Order: sequence, then C-alpha cells, then structure tokens
Amino acid sequence: MRRFKSMRLAFVGLFSTLLCWVTLSNGAEVVELRSGHKIMGDVLKADTSLLYVDIGVDVLKIPVEEIKSRQPVEQSEKIEEVKGQSETESLYSTATLPDKGLKELVEEFGRGVVLIETPSGLGSGFIINDNGYCITNYHVVERETRVAATLFQRNERNEFTRQRIGDVKILALNPYFDLALLQIPKQENVPFHPVYLAESEDYREGDDVFAIGNPHGLERSVSQGIVSTRNRNFKGIVYIQTTAQINPGNSGGPLFNERGEVMGVTNMKLQFSEGLGFAIPVAYLKHFLDNYDAFAFDEKNPNTGYHYLDPPARTNFGKIPR
Repeated sequence: MRRFKSMRLAFVGLFSTLLCWVTLSNGAEVVELRSGHKIMGDVLKADTSLLYVDIGVDVLKIPVEEIKSRQPVEQSEKIEEVKGQSETESLYSTATLPDKGLKELVEEFGRGVVLIETPSGLGSGFIINDNGYCITNYHVVERETRVAATLFQRNERNEFTRQRIGDVKILALNPYFDLALLQIPKQENVPFHPVYLAESEDYREGDDVFAIGNPHGLERSVSQGIVSTRNRNFKGIVYIQTTAQINPGNSGGPLFNERGEVMGVTNMKLQFSEGLGFAIPVAYLKHFLDNYDAFAFDEKNPNTGYHYLDPPARTNFGKIPR
C-alpha cells in the first residue's frame, strides 16, 4: 500500500511538472545552433542557462550559449521560402525577424557589410543575396569603373579576417536616389552573408537603430542611435534622420532596426554637426531593385548616364489670370 502511495505521489509530481512545462510553452519554434544544426519543437521553458524543447519523443535541454537564433515555425518557413526564391523573382530577401540584443545582431549581420574601394576613395556596402549582389551609394562609385570590395570573415579562432576581391561589377546606377547595385565575383571558400530588408516601414520617431560601416576607413564600426524623424525632406526626396553617427566612409552602408532588418541606406550627414545623419528609406531601395534593369549600367556605352535638361524655371511670378 505504501509502495502504491509513493508511486502515485511520484506520478502526481511528474504530471504537475509536465503540466507546468505545458503552461509555460511558448509555441513551436526553430532553434538554430551555432554548429549549424536546427531543432524544431515546442519551447517548454527557458532560463539563464538552459532551453527546454519538446521534440515529441523527448525533451531536449539545450545550453543557451550554443543557441545561434530562435524563430517561430511560421516565420522560419516564410524566411526559407523567401530565401528559396529565384533571382528572376527577386534580388533580395525580406523578413520580420525576432528582437535580439545589439551584440547578437552585430555578430549575425555584420558579416554582410563590406568595404567598397575605388581609386578615389572608400565607402561601405552590404550584400543582399547569395550571388554577391551588393548595395552602396551612387556617389561612392560615381564615374568609377575599377571597384573592389573587402569582405570580413571569421576564422577558426572566431576572429575577423579580410578578403579583398577585385573586378566588382557595376550593374545599375540611380543618381537621383543615390543608389548603386554591384556584383562581387564569387570566390572559392568565401561565402556571402546576405542581410534582410525590412518588410514594412513601421519605424517611428524614437525607435532604436544602428549603423555598420567603415567611417574614414575604420572597418566594421558600429554606431547606435534612434530615428529622429522618419520623413525629412531634401530636394523632394524623403530621408530617415537618425542620431546614429554617420561619417565619410559610412556612405552606402546599412541602417538596421532593432531586429536586424535593413530599414535604410546611410548616405549623408549635416556638415559640421554631430547626431544629424540621414539614410535613404528601404522603400526607395526596393523600388530601385525591383526596376534595376531600367537603371542598367553599360561601361562600353559612352552615353551611359544621360544628363537630362531640367525643365525651364518659372520667371513670371505675377498673378495668374483667370
């Protein structure tokens, strides 16, 4: 009888523990490990050291330091679907990513930021797909035909190493939005690390942002700030104004939101001022990429980049007759 009672108490204790875990379940997620493996299951519990994941036949205890990322199943499937799109459908990928800490975001997406080098100067850029397509500013490569890119990879000691690649192709230019599309040639054992563009323009004044670039040649510099104004008008084009530090060399680099999605392309700052940087909104970038063939660059054509005459300025400011 005592044995039966002890067994019953043990069963009740086990049932209570399982019930507690079920109550704490956060739903099905895809957990990606630093080793590259992925685990899908219901997250039952998470603490500072372990993540408990129910995979159906067992409950796994995963050390937190071994986890690279966590995403809801629906979102992970959506991202994989977008990543699987052919080049003819889209040159870039969009996603709504989960919130993470700044350190984790910089480590994850900083590898997608590159240094752009021309005979006349340096700038920044970021990779948008596995074919080496790269975004930068038009003024970074303006009137240039020799362009090189430096990628930053991690070695076996988890340190960044530089990989300089020449013969970067200029694919498209839009001087009015100050955007340029480049293609970095593929190299053996040098993988590309594309970043995601934000799906929507849901940013508001006060939202946290950060920029990664190469100001004055200082590679992989990170600056953090907020959105000061989401629609600052300059010459008929709307820009994102930010307190994130923008300096020469940052041009063409990404402005990330707090989830690590590219929300803009940094391109200028107010001279002799600090905390007054500007970025081209992602909506303009998507429009440029969706219609990049209209801005195609042909280095063999001496008339590439026509300069159109501006419409005549109005001279008669008198009253308009009715």
